[in-house]
Amino acid sequence: MENPEVTVSSCSAHDDENLCSYKRHSSVSQEALLEDQLRRKLKFFFMNPCEKFWARGRKPWKLGIQLLKIVMVTVQLVVFGLSNQMVVAFKEENTVAFKHLFLKGYMDRMDDTYAVYTQTDVYDQIFFAINQYLQLPNISVGNHAYEKRGAEETPLAVCQQFYKRGIICPGNDTFDIDPEIVTDCLYIEPTTSLDNTTMGKHNLNFTLDFPRLVAVQLMFNLKAINLQTVRHHELPDCYDFTLRIVFDNKAHSGRIKISLDNDIAIRECKDWHVSGSIQKNTHYMMIFDAFVILTCLTSLILCTRSVIKGIWLQREFVSFFLYYYKKEVSFSDQMEFVNGWYILIIVSDVLTIVGSTLKMEIQAKSLTSYDVCSILLGISTMLVWLGVIRYLGFFQKYNVRISWDLHIVASHPNTASSITQCNEVLLLCCYDLPGLLLLWMDCAGTIPCEVSHSEHGF
Repeated sequence: MENPEVTVSSCSAHDDENLCSYKRHSSVSQEALLEDQLRRKLKFFFMNPCEKFWARGRKPWKLGIQLLKIVMVTVQLVVFGLSNQMVVAFKEENTVAFKHLFLKGYMDRMDDTYAVYTQTDVYDQIFFAINQYLQLPNISVGNHAYEKRGAEETPLAVCQQFYKRGIICPGNDTFDIDPEIVTDCLYIEPTTSLDNTTMGKHNLNFTLDFPRLVAVQLMFNLKAINLQTVRHHELPDCYDFTLRIVFDNKAHSGRIKISLDNDIAIRECKDWHVSGSIQKNTHYMMIFDAFVILTCLTSLILCTRSVIKGIWLQREFVSFFLYYYKKEVSFSDQMEFVNGWYILIIVSDVLTIVGSTLKMEIQAKSLTSYDVCSILLGISTMLVWLGVIRYLGFFQKYNVRISWDLHIVASHPNTASSITQCNEVLLLCCYDLPGLLLLWMDCAGTIPCEVSHSEHGF
């Protein structure tokens, strides 16, 4: 029997590795064999998990991990959100308490209208805040205390800002002013004894030149401990409050606006001891977070491996077409091998791993980056839920169902109300989430994987 003709080709150093392999096996029979092998690879690569299971009995591990990850990441975010809610509430409640403590006659929701109009009222407000600060341990119902630097408590600073020189005569329509701002500060120690008297102009050398006055600022630092977290089996945090009361007279309009700003920093407490089972509960949560990290790491490895396999198959496909058909594959066709859903899952896994690590550090009181951790966990959870759409698309019944729902939403442009849109999205998610369970049963062989459009009236 005559041997098939063999064409001899040489490979240069610049040829692609896959291209060289095709040149070395360029007989007619081998060409058909390579084409059939590549066709099988492509067919299997673009199968969904159900089809891969029925074709080769390959278990849908990535699908199972994504289902597990959705539950775990959502629970983790909810638990951290409840904990962070106590932090936010503690910040807001302290700010409101400070306004009632240090602003004379303050009432809720009057920040935009809180102002004084006479010189006497300005002095009254300043000395009221100073006296309240000096009496704070005796009048505050919270666990507030003065900040200490070493053995000494930090003082309250009363700073007035005014123009360096100013002679203003509105009656004569004349003025002489130097716009350079000069700042003069007076410091009052918390240990200053009042001797059952109130501090005022008579015992404090403090006067204001209102024609030149730009602003008055009272600045002081306080500390507190958020004890409400103990009831929720969490270790308390220590808070540093940097308060600044501003009397704004920049406009010189006869109305001096008063505001209180509170800059809050959360720190780990230096020395603490809590009796009971709080330590054990904290360890349980850290174990759960570690399991979340392990699950996301497994998902990251599997999805990264799938992306790499897709790139390898892409190169093999491009080399095959270039050698046998003398055609170059378009960029859009090459990108079919790069699965964007896998990249989305990889990003969500990285964010979850970093956010879970920060959460463990926060629970161990090594860090207090609540805001950064909230952003990371929130974005990662959103991406995880978006990744569900890919797996719902594998189940043809729910793929048609989602497309039909989105078509209905898009066909009503007049329903632009945000509340209506949110309700539609929530109803869509709640209605279609059972498809995840059906998809898992689908791949396990409980129900048929293929569902025709005609069965559902489409």
